[in-house]
Amino acid sequence: MAPFGFVTASASLLAKSFNVFTCTSTLARVVHAAYGSPVKCLSTQTSGPPKKPLNGYMRYVLQQKPVVVSWNPEIKLIDAIRKIAHEWRLMSPEQKRPFEDAYLREKETFTMELQRYQAQLTPAQVEQQALEKRRRMAKRKAIRKKREATNMGKPKRPRTPFNIFMSEHFVEAKGANVSAKMKSLQDDWRNLFSNQKQIYTQLAEDDKIRYKNEMESWEDNMMEIGRQDLLRDKTLSSQKKKAAEADKAKKKKAPETKKAKKKTTATAKKKVVAKAKSRTVKKKAKSIVVKAAKKTKKI
Repeated sequence: MAPFGFVTASASLLAKSFNVFTCTSTLARVVHAAYGSPVKCLSTQTSGPPKKPLNGYMRYVLQQKPVVVSWNPEIKLIDAIRKIAHEWRLMSPEQKRPFEDAYLREKETFTMELQRYQAQLTPAQVEQQALEKRRRMAKRKAIRKKREATNMGKPKRPRTPFNIFMSEHFVEAKGANVSAKMKSLQDDWRNLFSNQKQIYTQLAEDDKIRYKNEMESWEDNMMEIGRQDLLRDKTLSSQKKKAAEADKAKKKKAPETKKAKKKTTATAKKKVVAKAKSRTVKKKAKSIVVKAAKKTKKI
């Protein structure tokens, strides 16, 4: 089953590489490519590593896309991909098997080509490829994190004065397309007087306050549900700094507490010794008085 996120990614990939579909002029050639023949537009580059083969689902998309478009010439690409994904989910394992088998055959060829390619690399090239891979993974992780935070209701960033001006005047801006309208709005913004720009500057400052309050509330909610991974780096570093300062204050307070306890113990001991001495003195005084009284009686 092809997940919706993967469907969207597939649409993006197909949109960027639309020339792939021009390589197959007829449906017969497309079917032939999907069932085993490699697609030349996605073949291995001579100077780079071999390309990964398309999986069964992507092969089915490659086959069905021209068919769906021919039936619905005005359909959007994303809608066509969704329709194909729905059909793929309804297919039986037997119907999917030819596409999956073609993928497995090309996967074996890809594995051998990859081993040959890696064997001829120098240690510096291997290290460079590992570094590039880490960068790609970090970029993908950041994109996934941003998308997930948006789905979790992360507030939108504050708008700039020009953004506010553009949103208010975009409809009546001159120009036949978006780029022409943007150029016209930029010229209009540059021609505004400072007192006219001040209105939008104040609105932008208010939007900053809105963003700050909403972000604090949202991040508090994320901490409550245990999603600290979605917090901003600035917030995480601030929390670590506060925790370090609290730990430092606690450690500093501990020796003072020990000193106070020692002082209290010493004072208590002195009081006990003073009381003992006082009792001893009283007993001696009492015995002297008793002896003196006995002598007086004898006389």
